[in-house]
Amino acid sequence: MAMDVVDYEIFGSEMQYIEVELDPGEAAVGEAGVMMYMQDGIQMDTVFGDGSSQQGGFFGKLMGAGKRLITGEGLFTTVFHNEANGKRRVAFAAPYPGKIVPMDLAQLGGTLICQKDSFLCAAKGVALGIAFQKKLGVGLFGGEGFIMQKLDGDGMAFVHAGGTLMERTLAPGETLRVDTGCVVAFQPSVDFDIQFVGKIKSAIFGGEGLFFATLRGPGKIWLQSLPLSRLANRIILSAPAAGGRSADQGSLLGAGVLGGLLGGDSDD
Repeated sequence: MAMDVVDYEIFGSEMQYIEVELDPGEAAVGEAGVMMYMQDGIQMDTVFGDGSSQQGGFFGKLMGAGKRLITGEGLFTTVFHNEANGKRRVAFAAPYPGKIVPMDLAQLGGTLICQKDSFLCAAKGVALGIAFQKKLGVGLFGGEGFIMQKLDGDGMAFVHAGGTLMERTLAPGETLRVDTGCVVAFQPSVDFDIQFVGKIKSAIFGGEGLFFATLRGPGKIWLQSLPLSRLANRIILSAPAAGGRSADQGSLLGAGVLGGLLGGDSDD
């Protein structure tokens, strides 16, 4: 399928959104639930799969949907098509604090491997596939890194990185060890593997998990400082309903205790 060439503009700093400009007849595909707004004249259509196989019959659509289901995403994506006579815009919002990263697949060799929950939107024609890691260690212990998404095409795709983004080009043989959840994307030329921490004491008490990812060059990599899983765990652990500390428990005589006494919770 021919790629639509889209113009775009990214707004904001911590909580960003991207505005994609579509010429008449052009379209963009986005994950379900990320659309922020769209101008009059843009038609929104929910499609089976990733929207790249709509001319391939039912089997092609089923294959596209199956790939998305395996990666943990929904069966459907949303296509935004400009039916007007002039340019129209549609905006997509980042799901949590971080940075939206534009990826020109044509300049990256046509393929990008990314974390399964990092894809935000793309020009119509970019295919969303799966990238199984072939190594046994990755398959057994990879966590977030086992099944990743593969973006194919020569158009623009946009991924989201939580927190602060790190972009780096690894030299041939250069190796970086990172937390598996901090990997956003990398080029297929980068070797990806999972390794055991090595020391039982560090694995049990270090708080970093039993395994880390190794990225070996050559190729470009993108890392995030705040994975969604880490953010979610901190929120859950801090929630009083889950047994965590409430915000008023920092003082010597917590306001929660004082509030309980004033509210009649004491055993008078």
